[in-house]
Amino acid sequence: MRNRAPLFNERIYAPYKIAALVEVLCEQGIAPSQSLKGSGVDEDRIYDATALTSVGQYVAVCSNAIALRASPATPFETGARLHLSAYGMYGYALMSCLSMRDYFRLGVKYHALATPTLTIEWSEHDGKAVWTFPDALLFNESREIRRFLIEQQFIQHVTHLQDVFGRSCPPIKACFSYSAPAHAQLYSKYLGCPCIFDHEQCELHYDGAILDQKPHLAHRLTAAVLQQTCERLIGQAKASSGISGEVYQRLLRRPGEFPSMQLIAEQLGMTPRNLRRRLQAENGSFADILDDVRSSLAIEYLRTTKMNTDDIALLLGFSEPTNFRRAFKRWTGKTTSEYRAP
Repeated sequence: MRNRAPLFNERIYAPYKIAALVEVLCEQGIAPSQSLKGSGVDEDRIYDATALTSVGQYVAVCSNAIALRASPATPFETGARLHLSAYGMYGYALMSCLSMRDYFRLGVKYHALATPTLTIEWSEHDGKAVWTFPDALLFNESREIRRFLIEQQFIQHVTHLQDVFGRSCPPIKACFSYSAPAHAQLYSKYLGCPCIFDHEQCELHYDGAILDQKPHLAHRLTAAVLQQTCERLIGQAKASSGISGEVYQRLLRRPGEFPSMQLIAEQLGMTPRNLRRRLQAENGSFADILDDVRSSLAIEYLRTTKMNTDDIALLLGFSEPTNFRRAFKRWTGKTTSEYRAP
């Protein structure tokens, strides 16, 4: 299961990650004015809940940390401070999940709400739950920046799982697609598990037995309400971001009649090839957006109407109801009947 990221320079995130990194650097004697230089972020607004920042601005502060020769422990210390409570609705939705499997699934589904610097995926196989981090950075940054972000992301995952589980839950092992750096000893110190370098890809392994266990703050009503809020926030981001937002809105205009990519390209005054390139530049595709639109509409129809699944399948353009039911299970982790159950 995979997430798709929003635009690099879109200012839609509270500055909580920037604040945490600035705090860590300040403790090393690096003034906020230095760590924020060139980022476009005002020092007096990093704790302002109404301030909005972008992924690009956060990456700029990370670049400053590297240029200023900050301690190699900086990304680890920053990740350890970023508890789920700092992530607003996204964090509370994850903490209230009804099972750890839901936590893994929703962590990916709503990751676009978390100032994402890397793509994340998860899979379940051979008795393990495995987070993976595709080698390609979302944004073409340097090798040093990529390693900094990976180090922080791994520690965030360990911190978040502990927040949700309610107690220490170290990984089985951590794998990295690059060679061991000079500060490699910090990896096992902060992650609490064996670390393997020069691996095929970056992975964080957990015992699959935790997936069926219950988070210590699990609450059915709270989970439902917060997940609905996350759905709305995700929908707002999709419908307002760049060329992807244009395509998303056009597909939603006449539910049940989904125009082809060629037709939408013509409406936007470009060729299908140019549209494809523009969407790829935003880390998306026409097929992904259509899938998102169908998913959003399916959930809305099931939640607000009494239409049967065969009619919904037809309305969403599925040739066979079984294909719709299979897609719905992929989107939500539930069958249509389970989703409608009181």
